[in-house]
Amino acid sequence: MTDMETVTDKFLRYVAVETTSDENSSTHPSNLKELDLSRMLVEEMKHLGIADASLDENGYVMGTIPSNLDREVPVLGFIAHVDTSPDASGKDVKPQFIRNYDGGDIPLAGVPGLALRVEDFPELLDYKGQTLITTDGTTLLGADDKAGVAEIMTAAEYLLTHSEVRHGTIKIGFTPDEEIGCGVDFFDVARFGADYAYTMDGGAVGELEYENFNAAGARIRIQGCNIHPGSAKGKMVNAMLVGMELSRLLPPAERPETTCGYEGFFHLTGFSGTVEEATMSYIIRDHDRARFEKRKLQMEAAVAFLNNMYGDIITLDLRDQYYNMREQVEPHYHIIEKAVRAMEMAGVQPKIQPIRGGTDGARLSYMGLPCPNIFAGGHNFHGKLEFVPVESMEKAVEVIKNLIFLFSA
Repeated sequence: MTDMETVTDKFLRYVAVETTSDENSSTHPSNLKELDLSRMLVEEMKHLGIADASLDENGYVMGTIPSNLDREVPVLGFIAHVDTSPDASGKDVKPQFIRNYDGGDIPLAGVPGLALRVEDFPELLDYKGQTLITTDGTTLLGADDKAGVAEIMTAAEYLLTHSEVRHGTIKIGFTPDEEIGCGVDFFDVARFGADYAYTMDGGAVGELEYENFNAAGARIRIQGCNIHPGSAKGKMVNAMLVGMELSRLLPPAERPETTCGYEGFFHLTGFSGTVEEATMSYIIRDHDRARFEKRKLQMEAAVAFLNNMYGDIITLDLRDQYYNMREQVEPHYHIIEKAVRAMEMAGVQPKIQPIRGGTDGARLSYMGLPCPNIFAGGHNFHGKLEFVPVESMEKAVEVIKNLIFLFSA
């Protein structure tokens, strides 16, 4: 590691470490490989002078940059997650650099015929003339959220090598398992010690989010009855077909592929089985709490209808996952106003929009730490078409620095 790395230098080192989380694991972190990056970050933080940098037994990295002011100001935190999505491989990531991007399609060298096409992703044209980092088409890139990790570490290095910059106490946190919904299961808010925090886990440059979905997950088991098809009349109950009936009872126009903005949905994320037994998994999302509760009732009603028809052959495990952070953040709206100002100071046009998903910040906000989400700069997360403009990561670093200045003024 050189004395002064760029955010790109850090990002490339971090994406080289495989940190795919495992949704089928019962451990925390879910994949011990996540700890490889976490340990690396602790060592880097200590090298920079963050004396209390630590990694706890559940995979959380925390550290403090002490205040150099002679007065009290709010303690400010910055948080990102180290894991990458299990939706695509995060092993042996081979980034491509597209310098002075010309506005054309970008072939991905690892897979013949695969390309980032402007027809499919017209937002590419927003970055003409910039430097893009893409995948080679064989893995995801990991900008979600190693771009956020790199941005926080770059800002921290700046503070710790520029003692003339005045600032309050800054808290840094890196979490595991965000991609599988467990990112803050064991996050100790009191130990972290921030009054306010920001997750650096958003998408395109300018994104600022303090609204997210209310979220629930449903696991469904259907017990069928398998009889030889030659003598099945009046006896067989095909569990897979009952599952298909359940799917048809939910509104077909309220699925992810047919909704946007504030519109909620039912999303079938898994379906497997035989005639004898089938399992289904759904996620249920809505920004409005009342509509969210109604959606859960719709799911329960569909199961009850089929159980009445077939004789209690379906079991439903329906659990809330997280809630819309808006009601926790709005009473502290000055943290949104400061984020807007920090972006404007960096020459970035703020784009306040709802998250069609969730972040660690959503749950942290309900745990007593108001925590909006700021762009990390990437696009097309969770897949092989992921990319991030270098200039967007650099702007994110500027925004962090500006927030520190605004909270210290």
